[in-house]
Amino acid sequence: MPLYLVSTPIGNLDDLPPRALSTLREADIIAAEDTRHTGLLLSRFGLSKRLISFHDHNEGTRSAALLPLLQEGKSIALVSDAGTPGIADPAFNLVRLAVENGITVIPIPGPSAVITALMASGLPTDRFVFENFLPVKPGKRRHKLESLKDETRTIIFYESPYRLTKTLRAMQEIFGDIPVVVARELTKKFETFHRGPITTLLAHFDKEGVKGEITVLFSLKGQNTSVPEEDAEEADEE
Repeated sequence: MPLYLVSTPIGNLDDLPPRALSTLREADIIAAEDTRHTGLLLSRFGLSKRLISFHDHNEGTRSAALLPLLQEGKSIALVSDAGTPGIADPAFNLVRLAVENGITVIPIPGPSAVITALMASGLPTDRFVFENFLPVKPGKRRHKLESLKDETRTIIFYESPYRLTKTLRAMQEIFGDIPVVVARELTKKFETFHRGPITTLLAHFDKEGVKGEITVLFSLKGQNTSVPEEDAEEADEE
């Protein structure tokens, strides 16, 4: 049976796609990054399923245990805490193992914090790069930011509310007082987009504090066009 990668809401439970709901309903087993969190989601929709934990600390042993179940004909739905499996979570390893062993992998698309933040950011969307979470240690975090100095695509990363202001200050030292978008609590009751120069954002967060799940976006090449270069060249030739 297939391995289903089921996207789940990143906040608002009404964002669960109908196809995702039917897949969760029909799956024999649900492998979840946090079984308690997923249990609440299933309860919201009246589902009772066998849940198996699958997270960063057990992905190796769990992948090895889930493969025989797939080979026996069990259908498994893999979900993350929220959003799209495989994006900033350990799903990749199980997917690779399934592909290597001839198991069909079926993606069930749905919510993603990366895309949700990007589409409303006001930044160029034609090309972008996702950097996951930046390193926790200040030195490594600074090194990662410095490696992005020549990046021409819109840059997106997740950040902890406890490190956001430190990261913004490091960005200011490296890039200058550039415009940045901080998206907070996407699709939830207190969803907010803070846009402006880093000095303005720091003044706000230093005063108001930072809470919730954070996505940071910025472009070092603010004049990017949404027209791909090859299309622009073709237009020039006409």
